[in-house]
Amino acid sequence: MKIVVLKFGGTSVGTIERIKKIADIIGNYKKKNYNVIVVSSAMSGVTNDLIKKSRQISNNFLESEYDVLVSSGEQVSCSLIAGRLNHNGFKSRTWLGWQIPIYTKGPHKYSRINSINKSRIISYIKKGGIPVITGFQGISSDERVTTIGRGGSDASAIMLAKFFKANRCIIYTDVEGVYTTDPNKLRKAKKIKVISYEEMLEMASLGAKVMQPVSIQDARLNRIDVEVKSSFVKKPGTLITKRSNIINNKIITGISSTHNDAKVTLIGVKDRPGVAASIFKPLSINSINVDMVVQNISANGNETDLTFTIKSEDLNKTKKIIQENKKISFRKILFEKGVSKISIIGVGMITTPGVTYKMFQALAKKKINIQVISTSEIKISVLINKNDTKKALEVLHKEFKLDN
Repeated sequence: MKIVVLKFGGTSVGTIERIKKIADIIGNYKKKNYNVIVVSSAMSGVTNDLIKKSRQISNNFLESEYDVLVSSGEQVSCSLIAGRLNHNGFKSRTWLGWQIPIYTKGPHKYSRINSINKSRIISYIKKGGIPVITGFQGISSDERVTTIGRGGSDASAIMLAKFFKANRCIIYTDVEGVYTTDPNKLRKAKKIKVISYEEMLEMASLGAKVMQPVSIQDARLNRIDVEVKSSFVKKPGTLITKRSNIINNKIITGISSTHNDAKVTLIGVKDRPGVAASIFKPLSINSINVDMVVQNISANGNETDLTFTIKSEDLNKTKKIIQENKKISFRKILFEKGVSKISIIGVGMITTPGVTYKMFQALAKKKINIQVISTSEIKISVLINKNDTKKALEVLHKEFKLDN
């Protein structure tokens, strides 16, 4: 059975006219003899509006009721899609998570898909139907409605592709694919034809908003090829796949940048075993994500300077937590908001020496000072002055031949 999973994001179903357009896209796949499974997000803005309503009702809105509330957005968009498909002469109906059912595990708001009952959907497809399945939702073992968190509809589509052994999983969105860097920040950004799961995971983790990291990780673990393309223009998108499928002569695949980082430096921390854990444990408990970390030990080994980065919105909370932490001793604390993280990503750097040097030299030529450095196997990140972000993107994009 040749199955394709088509997932449509909130902007793709944001208006009635757009829903009519995506119904035509779905119809074209059906005409090409694909058995189509459709997954939809809520119409753009709907979920945020529902969340706002829950906060107006209560400051402590039950998470189980939150899931019931926000999952209703997908029900509306899916019904409209199925309605249009029937209008166009196709057999189609909406399937909610509990009707299939899609079983999840984990807490409300952050569940993960555990299993999918395929029999009803397979039976419906064999009768010529196009199932339109609500993304972002499922049910728990005690049959309560659950939601899957950020990027939940993408995760739904990927897991449906896994369980139904789909030939393709296509994520339709408002962009034409994944770019070498944010095209809103750099006009010379180019669309990437093929990218590995690992590179896409790094780019998403570092700020690329095309897909959420958890969805990419699901695709990677289950070896589901994912194509990201626009529902607004008829152009090829970006294929996310395993490394062995990629023939690429570029060392670097993409460059990401952030705009809301802050730097914290503790000077003269009394060095002893466990001091780093004493600093970071209270931050973790308060859900503050620590990113880049650099530690410099003094010559006598008694003190250390510790620098780390966080999101700017967490800065005030971080200040308070550190200043109230009686388990650590330090001489001075510094905070800086005007910083940005620039990262180059590419599996090519695994086998190519000198990438770090090329990056640092290119930045030095433009008199861009590097404050913090962190690396992984396929990524090098540096922290710079926020005002130098555009200049850094331009020089690195050119240095690693991404302009071509």
